[in-house]
Amino acid sequence: MMKNIKVTVEYDGTGFAGWQRQQGGIATVQGEIEKILRMILQEPVSLVAAGRTDRGVHARAQVANFFTASPMEPSRIAHSLNSLLPDTIRICEISEVPLDFHARFSAKDRQYRYYLIEHPSALYGRFSGCSFGNLDLGRMCEIASAVEGVHDFTAFSRPDRDNEGRYCDVSECRWGRSGRALVLRITANRFLRSMVRYLVAAMVSAGRGDFSSMQFRQMLDAGIFTGTFQPASPNGLFLWQITY
Repeated sequence: MMKNIKVTVEYDGTGFAGWQRQQGGIATVQGEIEKILRMILQEPVSLVAAGRTDRGVHARAQVANFFTASPMEPSRIAHSLNSLLPDTIRICEISEVPLDFHARFSAKDRQYRYYLIEHPSALYGRFSGCSFGNLDLGRMCEIASAVEGVHDFTAFSRPDRDNEGRYCDVSECRWGRSGRALVLRITANRFLRSMVRYLVAAMVSAGRGDFSSMQFRQMLDAGIFTGTFQPASPNGLFLWQITY
């Protein structure tokens, strides 16, 4: 009898080429988990995730599901996975769910958080981006509020052949402080490829005084970014929470 198994995964993305399985033996989070699952269950396994994270991006609570005909109990599957997976990947929760559950399409919204420090740090640099200078947090907060709502985020994303939609409904976007880090909290029904990293890069640029919040609103409304910048570094970004 086929079962649908839901897993919640925590991972340090530093050493992985993102979540999605790739050819040529490249290490990815999906690839590592599927490889161990095939060993444990002795059958082909394909994971479906709530969202695909880029190279170097982390996850506090990625959600995925897979189908199996194995009679093995979910708790035993999780124990076996955690015994064999690298230390940088951890199965936090596992359960059997209805057959119509889909980690991606059943999700209502996704929350990402971006950790940003203003000066380099030997201790915090692995899990945070760096602006290499002080920022105007007030201006960054103004821009964050402009991001909320339904917008075409094409100008703040990378092309994605597997995801042709352009509009996202952002229900929350705000900056705060946590210790020495500035933290962006952003929640939406969906995200375009590298969208959060491009938005962070734009906000950091504005925080340096390169443009005003009004200019950002004009760029967002027009769907065209008139400056040039690279997306913020991936090591500060975490897939934080999926809501179903």
